[in-house]
Amino acid sequence: GHRYNTDTDKESVVMTDLRINELRFAYCPYSKFRVGAALLAHDGTVFTGCNVENACYNLGLCAERTTIAKAVSEGYRRFKAIAIASDLEDQFISPCGGCRQFMQEFGDQWSVYLSKPGGSYVEMTTFTTQNAS
Repeated sequence: GHRYNTDTDKESVVMTDLRINELRFAYCPYSKFRVGAALLAHDGTVFTGCNVENACYNLGLCAERTTIAKAVSEGYRRFKAIAIASDLEDQFISPCGGCRQFMQEFGDQWSVYLSKPGGSYVEMTTFTTQNAS
């Protein structure tokens, strides 16, 4: 993934960077299901990541957790937004329960953008994502 500072609008930067870059880095030889994420920290720094599968399924990492862990490992704890993208054409990608809990650990009111390949997306918060059924 990439890390850089930006002063541009959070929505366009996070979503555009995500779709252009991160899906191509996904390591998913088993499911072939590519997922990318981009995380906007409180100071405008953007962290990106992808899913990393493992033959032992539960040892794999989702894109959301990879991206948040990168930020936390560099001292970041406050976030404004995360965007998640995949190759799913017919529905918005949604974080798994583990990722929802992981995001909630760092606050319940930052934006979560769920997207489709064509560029459409919906915005939720970590709170509404956590409580979605």
